Amino acid sequence: AGGAGLTVFQRDCQACHGWAADGRKMDSQMPDGANLRATKLNRDKLIMAIKCGIPGKSMPAFDRLAYSDGRCYGMKQADLQKLGSTMPDPAATLQPREIEQVADFLFAKVVGKGPMNHAACVEYFGSDVETCKEFPN
Repeated sequence: AGGAGLTVFQRDCQACHGWAADGRKMDSQMPDGANLRATKLNRDKLIMAIKCGIPGKSMPAFDRLAYSDGRCYGMKQADLQKLGSTMPDPAATLQPREIEQVADFLFAKVVGKGPMNHAACVEYFGSDVETCKEFPN
């Protein structure tokens, strides 16, 4: 479940959500991302949040066509403007397949797994990498 989903997460998500997806962001210039280890979203809602962002929050829409045709919450760009809701731009847009991969990765390794610890870190990366040394065994 790691592989492609982990790669997409590291490239596009961890700057705000942190490498452990616990909301401890990697880049102080980036918005604060939610703690995905504690999220209550199911897979469909998580995919919707990645594709469409969350209006009024700092989560950008990663679907290139997000507010072009009503695919996101039945809203278009004009509806967002009426709400006075501006969506931040994502660093990059994701293909639908990449969004699925990231969701699968998060549900395999992150969501509902509790706080990061040494064992979870080793499983997350697939080996005892340097990063895992911050957690006692």
